[in-house]
Amino acid sequence: MEFFKHVLSNGIRCIHKRVKSPVTYCSLTINAGSRDETDKEFGAAHFAEHALFKGTTHRKAHHINSRLEKLGGDLNAFTTKEETAVHATTLKGDFPKAAELISDIVFDSTYPEKEIEKERDVIIDEINSYKDSPPDMIYDEFEDMLFSGSELGHNILGTKASVSKFMGNDIRNFTNRCYNTENMVFAVSGNLSEANFVKYTERFFGDRYTIGRSTARRTPAEYKPFNKTYNKHTHQAHCILGGRAYDHNHPKRVVLSLLTNMLGGPAANSMLNLLLREKNALTYGIDASYTPYSDSGVASIYFGTDKDKVEKCLSLIESVLNKLKTVQLTTRQLSVAKKQLIGQLSISMDNREGYMLSAAKSYMIYDDVDSPAEIYRKIEAISAQDILDTANEIFADMSYLIYN
Repeated sequence: MEFFKHVLSNGIRCIHKRVKSPVTYCSLTINAGSRDETDKEFGAAHFAEHALFKGTTHRKAHHINSRLEKLGGDLNAFTTKEETAVHATTLKGDFPKAAELISDIVFDSTYPEKEIEKERDVIIDEINSYKDSPPDMIYDEFEDMLFSGSELGHNILGTKASVSKFMGNDIRNFTNRCYNTENMVFAVSGNLSEANFVKYTERFFGDRYTIGRSTARRTPAEYKPFNKTYNKHTHQAHCILGGRAYDHNHPKRVVLSLLTNMLGGPAANSMLNLLLREKNALTYGIDASYTPYSDSGVASIYFGTDKDKVEKCLSLIESVLNKLKTVQLTTRQLSVAKKQLIGQLSISMDNREGYMLSAAKSYMIYDDVDSPAEIYRKIEAISAQDILDTANEIFADMSYLIYN
């Protein structure tokens, strides 16, 4: 068994992978993100992630920031639309300090008003920085249109107006409502015995009790394709096309992962990179992505190009998509695509921190973590007909958003 599992009496699920290394990685992943905000909490999930570092009943902000760093370690966090994760990297012997610190900031944060006031300016600066990056902004605006009327479409950062109104009590209300133990996973990768893993998780997390979540996530409204062009006065045109896709539990989610990797994954030999960049020199970068959520998903293709080349790029992309929808891949094409994805996944799993965070999310969603062998088996089972059917399902009725 790749992961040892232990469930605390309060519902926190704990997983551990033992590896021989002087370095230990650990994280607490919470099933709460920006889609769990109310109408008056736009940006609260991300603000809460920042505010966790600003003081607890036991520590001031500078004590939190130096606790692991002075040992050569690291403490960090991130927020997505459906999760918040606090993670740490330390030497093996300092793991108990990391686990205790994560527990302290997640459960004992006080959100002092003076610190909230300062952090508000930091987040507004982050929003301004994001607005200076059209490739980032267009993704968020695309999802806002794709999930119109739903919290799932909201920008994770919030707006200047919403962030400017937050007080400590607003953040406290969000975390009290959404940070409940039954929706948490504590994951560890390091040279730690099972007995010590159980001992430390029980010591630092076992007595933490929170009230269960009182609100359910709303299902997004029916999707209506759109075609929008906005003048953003940018040097380049930025374009994104795509639509809704499979959720976390859909049986074809692995097929779509393979399909988007073939289309515009990180490799230089992706279909769209070869056609648009290498053959026609129309763009510096083009990529395809698939992001699954608990009850929906997004599949999209993004590129930036000169403004007079947008139509040419779109025409070439549509020609590739039409071929995928009408012509089955050859046995060799499919075999090469599978081998490439398996190789990429194998290499990414060698990043122990990334793999630990990925495993924690998987356990949070599925209450299990597939072994590499099981993941590879699912990829190998994909047929050319699966690719054809998925292309027809996902790339029909696409939406377009262009910054021109």
